[in-house]
Amino acid sequence: MPADRREFMKVLAAAVAMQTSNPGSPIQNPGSRIPTGSIQALVFDAYGTLFDVYSVTSLCEQLFPGNGMALAVMWRTKQLQYSLLRSMMNRYKDFWQVTQDGLVYSAHALKLDLTADKRTRLMDAYMTLAAFPDVKPGLQQLKSMGLHLAVLSNGEPKMLRAATKSAGIADLLDAVISVDEVKVFKPNPRVYELASTHLKTPKANIGFVSSNNWDANGAGSAGLTTFWIQRAAAEPAEELGYPAAHVVHLLTDLPALVR
Repeated sequence: MPADRREFMKVLAAAVAMQTSNPGSPIQNPGSRIPTGSIQALVFDAYGTLFDVYSVTSLCEQLFPGNGMALAVMWRTKQLQYSLLRSMMNRYKDFWQVTQDGLVYSAHALKLDLTADKRTRLMDAYMTLAAFPDVKPGLQQLKSMGLHLAVLSNGEPKMLRAATKSAGIADLLDAVISVDEVKVFKPNPRVYELASTHLKTPKANIGFVSSNNWDANGAGSAGLTTFWIQRAAAEPAEELGYPAAHVVHLLTDLPALVR
């Protein structure tokens, strides 16, 4: 695990502990079946869950031969770090700016010549990130079951609108919700409250889906039923006290659980 990611996880664990004022009891029995009809809506994280943040790697490599993977990994790490640190500092900037700041830092750290043109090309790539192959068919199945579907993301609204449209999933979503409304990033509890507000559905009837286990812990702490898409089989769960209620490996695994 890269050193930046290890440090980020340490800070993230501390932040969740600081920002959770009423922790309650950990969710038990991950993977247990859900009572019929209890889930009326599913809310999805965007980056890493619906959209592959590392689909920018090929462009990174094209622009910086031999450094593409290192740039893509560090860029994502700094993006998450900056969103967390800005929340803790109470100095919000939207996700577009945070993403750009992470890119600039990473280029400096790797001693890459990030010209204005290259910066623009890499930032524009975030507007059309590739969706994972299971995303569209999974959403289509869930939509056909009569479930309300939404995105709840750190992403800035313009970024999310562009990405969902590019992936061909915009018409499957009832809402695209950005943390920009509350000016703080996940895993702050105020972010997860937005799901119930927008969908006009009690938290008890909302499922939250993320491939980021720390995000699932944050949503579980806020009272949502959580689903972790464990895209990497070797990835362990975070030790934050709010494990995902259900673990799947693909978005297309969800219909069988919530049917």
